[in-house]
Amino acid sequence: MAKKARASRKVTVTLVKSPIGYNKRQADVVRGLGLRRLGHSVELTDAPSVRGMVHKVRHLVRIEEAEAGR
Repeated sequence: MAKKARASRKVTVTLVKSPIGYNKRQADVVRGLGLRRLGHSVELTDAPSVRGMVHKVRHLVRIEEAEAGR
């Protein structure tokens, strides 16, 4: 039951720093999250795979809980 409640939650991920100058794999993770340019935000499902990707590039992105109404 807890898994179902967590899967329905959303997080907003925003690119706040450019991946230029960092390892290519980090740029690939940023692209895999769906982020294209500085200031671009995407709303993603709060899943362990997304949390792992965000953790890899935590110095480049900002993560927030999405609004409940969305």
